[in-house]
Amino acid sequence: MTTELMKVIAQENLGSHIEKELEKEALKSLIDPLQVWITSASAPACYNLIPILTSGEVFGTRTEISITLFDNKQAEEHLNILAMETWDLVSPFLRSVSVCTRVEEAFLQAHVVIILDHPTDGEVYTLEDCLRSRVPMCRLYGYLIQKNAHDSVRVLVGGKTFVNLKAALLMRYAPNIAHNIIAVALGVEGEAKAALARKLKTTPSCIKDVIIWGNISGNSYVDLRKAKIYRYESAIWGPPHFSRPVLSLIFDSEWVNKDFVSTIKLLSTTGKQFGGILAAHSIATTLKYWYHGSPPEEIVSLGVLSEGQFGIPEGLVFSMPVKFENGTWVVLTDLEDIEISEEIMTRMTSDLIQEKLVALGDLIHFQPYQSENRSAEMDEKTTLPTTNDNQENRRVSDVDFSDLIPQANSEKPVSQEPINDRWYIKR
Repeated sequence: MTTELMKVIAQENLGSHIEKELEKEALKSLIDPLQVWITSASAPACYNLIPILTSGEVFGTRTEISITLFDNKQAEEHLNILAMETWDLVSPFLRSVSVCTRVEEAFLQAHVVIILDHPTDGEVYTLEDCLRSRVPMCRLYGYLIQKNAHDSVRVLVGGKTFVNLKAALLMRYAPNIAHNIIAVALGVEGEAKAALARKLKTTPSCIKDVIIWGNISGNSYVDLRKAKIYRYESAIWGPPHFSRPVLSLIFDSEWVNKDFVSTIKLLSTTGKQFGGILAAHSIATTLKYWYHGSPPEEIVSLGVLSEGQFGIPEGLVFSMPVKFENGTWVVLTDLEDIEISEEIMTRMTSDLIQEKLVALGDLIHFQPYQSENRSAEMDEKTTLPTTNDNQENRRVSDVDFSDLIPQANSEKPVSQEPINDRWYIKR
């Protein structure tokens, strides 16, 4: 082949390549990107969320997205800087990024809406005021999402403040899309797995099927009865798919009854260690599962509207075990041996029902649930002195039931059976 002929062929190849690239660009311009709206976009979680959303891991490498950062007018300068930083990521999956501070334009053609924690305006002195302060925002967001967003919009409520309540209020004010509104529980699930991993001296990713029941940011029940551990170094070893029950490897019953429960309770009710990284990761992972399905045979915790499953009263947004498949979620009602005691169910549902009633003005005071054994001893306080984020999230309504748990010092593995809001240690 002569040099001239090679040049001709090279020129033809280059021309064909340019034509194909132009065709790709033309086709790309005909395809609408996925519209993703983030509320309270000046919150720290947004900084950590954007790089994950633009990485191609959440929506897939064949989907382009347009991100709109939504917040109040006072945050506009901050949002513009964030938008510039986002554009500087040079993500091949990001079509555009914009800022919105005009309420009437919120959620236009949105396919995905992510609700982040929003600080309460003004001073809030009581728990009741904190609950009622959520209603105006959720009423406004619900109306605008139902009016402006895409018919199949998916709404995720994340963060550490009254997550179940905000999801329930959004469903109330956007009834047409209520089935597509969920509350993210993977943050609390991650905290539980990390605590177990520290105890067992392994990594959190090796622990699966921890179930979070109830109020994600309040009175919840961390259920370990289905929890498994993979790739655990011990006398018994197996292939990567081999697992062992977590409770069969924990011999310290006092740790399970006291330290583990109190640690998770403190984290979930005060928001400690639930910063921007964990909030962003839990939201992005839930969104990824929603679009592409959760890992096969794996249990995922999710706050959804109850239809009476597991004896949960209908109409409550309640965290329960689900799986994601085919673009939706399915409650795992076929799981065996996960019955919840009446005491635990009453405690969790009582708080959730009261939160909603107080928020809507149908109940004046929030009365923390107390078991009959403790009602004479507990003197609950509900005042919150400031609007500081951590203080605002401090749920003083929680009751400590540690004296209800039989203490045991046994060398046998711990088994978990629910009693009140702790676990009964069975020898």
